[in-house]
Amino acid sequence: MIMNHTRMLAEYAAHLRYEEIPPDVVQIAKNSIADTFAIMAFGAALPWSRMIADYAKENGAGGRSRILGTSDCVHAPAAALCNGSFAHAFEMDNLTKPNSGSHPGATVFASTLALAQDKSIGGRELLTAFVAGSEVMIRIGQATRHSNEKHGYHAPGTTGPFGAAAASARLLGLDADKTSNAIGIAASTAAGLLEFAKSGTGAMVKRLHLGRAAESGVLAASLAARGFTGPVSALEGEFGFIRVFCREYDMDALVRGLGESYVSRTILTKRYACHITAHTAVDSAIALREAHGFGPQDIDSMTIAGTERMLRANNIPRPKDLMMSQYSIPYCVALSMFHNPMDPGSFNDEAAADRRILDLSARTTMVLSPPPDHQGDLTTTLTIQLKDGRSFRRRATHFKGTPEETLSLDELRTKFLLVTKKFDSSKMSQTFDRIQRLESEGSLDWLGA
Repeated sequence: MIMNHTRMLAEYAAHLRYEEIPPDVVQIAKNSIADTFAIMAFGAALPWSRMIADYAKENGAGGRSRILGTSDCVHAPAAALCNGSFAHAFEMDNLTKPNSGSHPGATVFASTLALAQDKSIGGRELLTAFVAGSEVMIRIGQATRHSNEKHGYHAPGTTGPFGAAAASARLLGLDADKTSNAIGIAASTAAGLLEFAKSGTGAMVKRLHLGRAAESGVLAASLAARGFTGPVSALEGEFGFIRVFCREYDMDALVRGLGESYVSRTILTKRYACHITAHTAVDSAIALREAHGFGPQDIDSMTIAGTERMLRANNIPRPKDLMMSQYSIPYCVALSMFHNPMDPGSFNDEAAADRRILDLSARTTMVLSPPPDHQGDLTTTLTIQLKDGRSFRRRATHFKGTPEETLSLDELRTKFLLVTKKFDSSKMSQTFDRIQRLESEGSLDWLGA
């Protein structure tokens, strides 16, 4: 008989209480929410985000949920769609290490904030829902072994609806039966294709995948609350999500340590506005440049040894536009030789068309790392060959912001204020502080006002 993993996850999400969550996990949730809020506010102004916001205002008007970065309120599903897309609009939102194909901020926070504002639910319940949804989603992502992307699926578009649904169900106070239905409904909304990375065009759709996941979670929980049903074996069944979407999987990971260990501790915070697979190589580029004092004009060529996934999806030596530039490891490393990658403003249309950066990117070769790094997570080895014959090499397995080396509260505040610098700094600082006291907030109407 098949173990009912779907039911076990539903029971966990439905029964989790704030008092049960370890203090460090609560702090991780607050930090994730603060980071995501800033990124959403930044992402709201981008052209592709405005298209989604215009659609949401036209079709979701009349609600109480805020489209962050704007003065507009819409119904909860429309707000989740916008804010989830905003969070992923510029390659800055948080995910996990090891990579589970899960983006907690863009999917779980976007959906729960929309519902919390719509239903006048406070911060303590939102934090509880965020942890519940993250625990469910990250375990599902770990069970996939990221092999859904070998099929051509964009992983967070497929895992996101589950986290958003479980979190939304918890926020709405649904029992285990209805939460199970919400997860079952969410399974039929899992979607997102990686063709944008292969064709080199249409990368706007990548941003939509996370918004649709957040919206789907609100839809699934809202329908389940009304008695709508989904399959009770939506995850583990013969035609369930895991077996259909994944070539390889670890079914036991769905419930391994459930209620005892917290996979939310794997959430990481990005420092650079580029795809996560580029972060260790960018870190190495900065470290080598600072240690040896060379400039981009001194570089003859660069070689990046990375994982099979990096070579398959992120080896784009001549990206065609800004969004594909942020997805390209060679380009991001090349850009870090000319500009400060910690400032999201460094990634812009002018830089995407800069012949100096593109030329260095084209002189950057990606190769498969030798074992065991070839099957690692974020591990890369960067080799820089200078024109004068000198060569420098650096291997990196993590970066500042990963669970191995977390950002301090002051470092997180610095990033928060940098990303939101177009807004009033004193108000943004106050917002950051209020998020750090979120459990004491009886309403979240102020967030994004």
